[in-house]
Amino acid sequence: MKKFIQEFKAFAMKGNVVDLAVAVVIGGAFGKIVSSLVADIITPLLGIILGGVDFTGLAKTVGASGDDAGVSITYGIFLQNVFDFLIIAFVIFLAIKALSKLQSKEEEKKEEKPKADPEDIVLLREIRDALKKQK
Repeated sequence: MKKFIQEFKAFAMKGNVVDLAVAVVIGGAFGKIVSSLVADIITPLLGIILGGVDFTGLAKTVGASGDDAGVSITYGIFLQNVFDFLIIAFVIFLAIKALSKLQSKEEEKKEEKPKADPEDIVLLREIRDALKKQK
């Protein structure tokens, strides 16, 4: 049993597992931010632009007869969820695109810096220049 606990501890403390746990927590928080952005800002703005279209009320009742109410298929909720997914995917696409653009600018700045010559090259040049002066 002690060996089992040691193996589990070694597994749980591996860098990849801890990184994955952090990513899940941050991803959950980011998901809430994006969901709020879509639900509280983007969807109302699109509602104004599209004239207040709301798909959630769309439904079809199937199998209704006499006293039997039948089954209600709420396809409007599905359509609204698809629409929300497309908006969320687009917002995430824009965020990733902006981040990658910022990263490429930082990489360009790093590449622009001229690299100093290695110390041995500098010494060889000094020796060469000193030999030229002696001649």
